[in-house]
Amino acid sequence: MLDRSTIFALSSGRPPAAIAVVRVSGPRAGAALERLIGRLPEPRKAALARVRDPASGVIIDEALALWFPAPRSETGEDVAELQLHGGQAVIAGVLDALGTIEGCRPAEAGEFTRRAFENGRLDLTAVEGLADLIAAETQAQRRLAYRQLKGFIGDRAEAWRRRLIEALALVEARIDFSDEADVPEDLLGPALFAAQQLHDEIAGVLADGRRGERLRDGLVVAIAGPPNAGKSTLFNRLARREAAIVSPYAGTTRDVIEVHLDLDGYPVTLLDTAGIRDSAEPVEQEGVRRTRARAAAANLVLWVIDPSAGGLAANGYPETLANPEVWLVRNKIDLVAESSRATGEKSNRNEDKFTLSISALTGIGMEALTVALSSYAKTYFAATESAVITRARHRHALEETMAALDRALARDHSTDEELIAEELRSAATALGRLTGRVDVEDILDVIFRDFCIGK
Repeated sequence: MLDRSTIFALSSGRPPAAIAVVRVSGPRAGAALERLIGRLPEPRKAALARVRDPASGVIIDEALALWFPAPRSETGEDVAELQLHGGQAVIAGVLDALGTIEGCRPAEAGEFTRRAFENGRLDLTAVEGLADLIAAETQAQRRLAYRQLKGFIGDRAEAWRRRLIEALALVEARIDFSDEADVPEDLLGPALFAAQQLHDEIAGVLADGRRGERLRDGLVVAIAGPPNAGKSTLFNRLARREAAIVSPYAGTTRDVIEVHLDLDGYPVTLLDTAGIRDSAEPVEQEGVRRTRARAAAANLVLWVIDPSAGGLAANGYPETLANPEVWLVRNKIDLVAESSRATGEKSNRNEDKFTLSISALTGIGMEALTVALSSYAKTYFAATESAVITRARHRHALEETMAALDRALARDHSTDEELIAEELRSAATALGRLTGRVDVEDILDVIFRDFCIGK
């Protein structure tokens, strides 16, 4: 457990800004607010107040003050909030003033949310949903994160856990009170029927093709190909900014460069990679090695070739570049004959590869490429927003639950009642870990370390 000191922090964005929100949480939040504005406002109603330095009495700002007594607050503790003018000096003055009040200290990253978790205001899946909501870069990610924050998986997991506990109670009643006349003999049957139903429901959730994880992580598209094919020019064109250095000299790109894009509401990570060729230069060799590794791990590779050049640069891609999906992109078509500019079709030399002809420099064919990428992203993320599981931790907890239920259902029903009860107990414990009800101290630091100060 964290200490019960009163914490404070700037909870809004980096100043300067129109409004800055300073939040205070803990047993001395009310006293701190009184020291700053001279009174406690009516709970949950904004009040205009002058904020003063408690030591000197000098007015720092005129602000809106709010007061949320425990337990009806975001953290479950007494919470005070000041909505100030968002200038650097105003914020610094208020934070300095709070720091002089006995029992108050600056908050650590994620400490407000952690206190909300410890006080039962949020379960662990909602905490993760909040983190995902803060980190969401696209509308699809935002919608998925909001559903998690509002208990889409947590409420379901808790309902499963209650049903497991009810099934476990039947088995334990059969074990402990089998000689009682008013205890039915067939308690194990209904318990195992309930366990089988839960098993089937959880199996259906797990058989989702990892849709939720895909949406959280985003679609990874690698631009690869031989040197001087125009990969960095294409990368900049898709990124809509000069993110990569463009040069006529082969081997300019040595390391993998990435940008994050919002493609019709879906998250895409675009990679610019080093030109693939044989080289005796050690740094370029390392760049080629990294290119092959990142391209192999990507969801889609745009293999860029220059049809006006000779050799590999014009004739396709190396078969050693293993990837589930590779598109051929014939770049620099402004330099080739009009008859060779067909787009969006299979190539003669690579009948199994979707081929697009473009000029990244002039923009020819870029609209068709963007439409194709958008369509691919839409297909890739199909049905992801209905996904229940969004993190590997969720999947692992449900897999543990399934394994315990499998063991319970496989036991000899006539002789292994106590072992069946133990397996059902293990399944309920695994679901408890999912929501944070049991045995999660070892993962709390990992979850909260990426939160920002003030959240």
